[in-house]
Parts: sequence; C-alpha cells; structure tokens
Amino acid sequence: MSSPARTSRRDFLAATGSTVLAAATSAADPLTTFGPRKPVRVGVISSSILGKPQRTNGHTYHFAHGFHPTVDMKMIEKHLSRGPVDLFKSHFRNPKEDFAKLPFDNTVISAYYDADPASAQMFADCFPGVQVARTLDELVKNSDAIWVGDASGRGEDHFELCAPGLAKGLPTFCDKPIGGTVAETRRILDFAKKHNAPIMSSSLYRHQFGTEEALRMKASGEFGALQYVIASTGGGYSYPSWFIYGQHPVWMCMTLCGPGVKAVNMYAREATCHALLTYEDRMPAEVWYGRPDVAPTYCSGSAHFAKKTYEWTPAVNGNYWFGHHYQIFRMAQVFLKMVETRVEQVPHQEILEVTAIIAAAAKSLNERSRLVELAEVLG
Repeated sequence: MSSPARTSRRDFLAATGSTVLAAATSAADPLTTFGPRKPVRVGVISSSILGKPQRTNGHTYHFAHGFHPTVDMKMIEKHLSRGPVDLFKSHFRNPKEDFAKLPFDNTVISAYYDADPASAQMFADCFPGVQVARTLDELVKNSDAIWVGDASGRGEDHFELCAPGLAKGLPTFCDKPIGGTVAETRRILDFAKKHNAPIMSSSLYRHQFGTEEALRMKASGEFGALQYVIASTGGGYSYPSWFIYGQHPVWMCMTLCGPGVKAVNMYAREATCHALLTYEDRMPAEVWYGRPDVAPTYCSGSAHFAKKTYEWTPAVNGNYWFGHHYQIFRMAQVFLKMVETRVEQVPHQEILEVTAIIAAAAKSLNERSRLVELAEVLG
C-alpha cells in the first residue's frame, strides 16, 4: 500500500475496511414536491479520465447510492474491491446509519451513462432497475435531474456530459473540478444560466459536519467575527494532483470565507504545498495539501473566531467512515433541495472562484511563488 503521505482518498477507500457504527441522525426538512409515487428520476453519468473509463467510479457508486431504493449486494461484492464493499455493508446501506433519510424515499436512479458500455452495465447490475443509457440524449429523455460524477478526472469532458441535460433545463450536479479550466468552468456556468438550468458543483469538504458547524457558529455571531481559516488535506501533493485534489481544501476556504478572493500565492516542497488566499476586505485563508500529520483522517479544518477557535476533521465522534458517509449524504441532500426548489445552493461566483484560485496558485508556483491576482486568470 502507498505511504500515508501519498495516499489519495480513492486509495484510502480501496485499501481500507470500515467499522460498524450504530447511529441515526435526522437532518434538514424533508422534500415535499416529489414522493414515493412520483420520484425524482436521477440520471447518473460517469466521466472519463483522458478518455479512459472510471469503471467503479466512487463519485457515482458512493455519492449517488442514496438516490436508488435498492442495491444488489452480491453484485457489489462481484464488481467492487474490498474497501468499498465494506463501506456499502457497514455504512452506506446500514439501516442503523441511514440518517432517517436513506435511501431517499422520493428518488430513483433512472439511467446510467458511461462512454464504456461494459462499465455502465456493471453499475446497472449493482442497482436493480437502472437502465443503461446508450446515449446522453437517451439518459436525459428519461431523467428529471442529472448527476455527473468524477472521482479523479480533470474535467475535460464535463461540458459535453452536462450540456444535453442543461439544454433541457434539468437541475444538474457537475462534480469537481467542474470545467477544469477557468474558461471551461465559465462555459458550463454560462450555458446553465442561458437555459435556466439550476447547477451545482461542490466538494465533500463543504458538507462535512465540522464545516457546517463552523458556518452555524459564524451565522450565530456568538463567537465574534471569523478571523482566519486553515484548510488542510493529507495525501501527497504533486503538481498534476493540485488541479484535482487541491480543489477540496480550496472549497473549504471558499465555503467559510466566501467569494471575493483578491490574490493567491503558493509554495511547494516535496509532497507538500501551501497556498495563501488573500482578500482586500478580510483576513486571508490558508490551504495546505500534503500535510502528513492529517493523513490518518484525510483532512482537517480550523476556523478562528474572535472568541473561539473551532477545529475538526471529517470524523464524527471519532469515526472517520461515519463522517465520510455523513458528508456524502449531505451533499446529495443539498442537491435534492436544488432539484425540488430550482434554487441554486452554491453561487456561481464561488464555483468560478474555486477554479480561478487553483489556476492562480499554479501560476504563482511557476513564477517564484509571487502573489497572483485572480484577475490575471479570470480574463
């Protein structure tokens, strides 16, 4: 197995088993427009990585599982590796860990598209009743909403995958790194706006219990002004991986501090990098990628208020996998709220700035870590 300093969450999931935690938690208000008799038909799309399929894409199998009422565990055991199989048994489909919501009672996965039909059939085997869509148009025709999942790609195919659904006005989740580049991200957002299609892009870091708690603390005003945020992730930094996994801690900073980033600089050494996000009207935020001390829990966050410092990891009550399940559930639930209300839950400016921060940080690194204004990459 890879050393902790260079282990991605994908490796983490594949190589690690999980423990059973008996817990149930209620969350936000239930959705009302759709129900068991008229479920939301979610069309799920798996992106490729430079033309190669993600055969067991965790951002479709794991992130979208709650949209479908049934799972065939024998097929899960046949097609997935030990780590994900254990996750399905111990967490994703554990009735004692359903958050009083899972699987959602008002959704169904209607169809699945993968450019590789064999990979699409594997997913359909695991989720009985899901149809393999031969084309994107076929999937869109039989869907009320679209979920585009991408575990480790660069986003080069995201516009082509999202466009047919957006053109029909369907609420769409487009996984990070959305368009990959500033130009492609703006292209997707503008296309969605043109067709009045609600769109969402996000990172699990936005939906961690700790991130949500920090937002509650900020909104209450009880702890004074938010003064500083530090978002850290483990794994092992490399320049190519910055454009994929660097998205996560940047998303955490964006979620807590908001848009309006003025400039970014980044420094990297060996398998670690550090980026500073600066604002004109507030204190900066720090991003760390490749911190070996946070590898056991994959990441950590710290929000410094005038009267209190709050620190967290994805773990809930010390259980990483329960916390991981929670953030998956919450991201799906936020998406469903958008589907029902057609009100976007993540502002376009935040989505665009995350992409711009990634690009500006890379530019800074290539130019002796100088402070690069976002305007330089936004065009």
